[in-house]
Amino acid sequence: MLLELAEWLGESIRAFNVFSYLTLRAVLAALTALLISFFVGPAMIRKLTAYKIGQSVRDDGPQSHLVKRGTPTMGGALILVSVAITTLLWMDLQNRYVWICLLTTLGFGAVGWVDDWRKVVHRNPKGLPARWKFFWQSVIAALAVATLAWSAKLPQQTELIVPFFKAVAIPLGTIGFVVLGYFVVVGTSNAVNLTDGLDGLAIMPTVMIASALAVFAYVTGNAVFSKYLGFPFIAGAGELTVFCAAIAGAGLAFLWFNAYPAEVFMGDVGALALGAALGMVAIVVRQEIVLLVMGGVFVVETLSVMIQVASFKLTGKRVFRMAPLHHHYELKGWKENQVVVRFWIITMMLVLVGLSTLKLR
Repeated sequence: MLLELAEWLGESIRAFNVFSYLTLRAVLAALTALLISFFVGPAMIRKLTAYKIGQSVRDDGPQSHLVKRGTPTMGGALILVSVAITTLLWMDLQNRYVWICLLTTLGFGAVGWVDDWRKVVHRNPKGLPARWKFFWQSVIAALAVATLAWSAKLPQQTELIVPFFKAVAIPLGTIGFVVLGYFVVVGTSNAVNLTDGLDGLAIMPTVMIASALAVFAYVTGNAVFSKYLGFPFIAGAGELTVFCAAIAGAGLAFLWFNAYPAEVFMGDVGALALGAALGMVAIVVRQEIVLLVMGGVFVVETLSVMIQVASFKLTGKRVFRMAPLHHHYELKGWKENQVVVRFWIITMMLVLVGLSTLKLR
């Protein structure tokens, strides 16, 4: 929106042409999202508190969590509002990749909203039944990835790039691309949701990964850089830099309110949406494996739940004291802040490994 305005003004005032630079718009998007969240956040928290939209806490978990009972949840709506407004302000409105990613993010956010609303307002502990939650996630993800597959014009847009190997790319074809993309989006969405169990635990890794994906988007959408670094050039993918920057800015602002002791929780409305956003961007820029590496904390958290459930059903015994994994370490005696910061450090290292694949090929 503002890009179109700047281009119109640039015809008579050359100074406005500076807004055509993608890097500047990405920086401004991060700052805009940050400021929107900072200004809107306190009012939203007051509204959530007034409406008694509070978090329920399991009695069988760490006892230190009992004091969190009643803390406002569904704060992820703040992130989505900020990301949506910021992206629309600074994006190229003709870019299909940003529209697909943004609409997918909002779609998953809507599923999370219904789930949270039923839990905290209707006092239904099950929220949206799992089969319906999975159904709507599947529908949204399948439509989004199928749209990408249908609009792909070059073979490299549907190839699976293997990191650290310059000339290794696995052709997936349309069907393979849709299947892989579906699992990436739904899997990442639920992985972030499972990780969101401690103050600030999920949002900071999301910020770091979104920032790294912004770099990949910029490289993939730039003909010169993509050729130099051996990446497939995907025209228009660079515009996702603005979208990722908006996520990073909104996420940092949300961390201000979500840091221990949290004033507000993200809820499914935020976690499901942010996970889907990361997955969609990774698919567009053909970095699904790199996302798996950078999101290692999300992956391990998800695996811990799968292992725990499988072990209990098959042997009647639990591998971990409690799943997801962050609760296991809490029950072992780690303080909440220790778990959170250590998982942040691990994510930072994994993101650096992911970024190293830009050159180490």
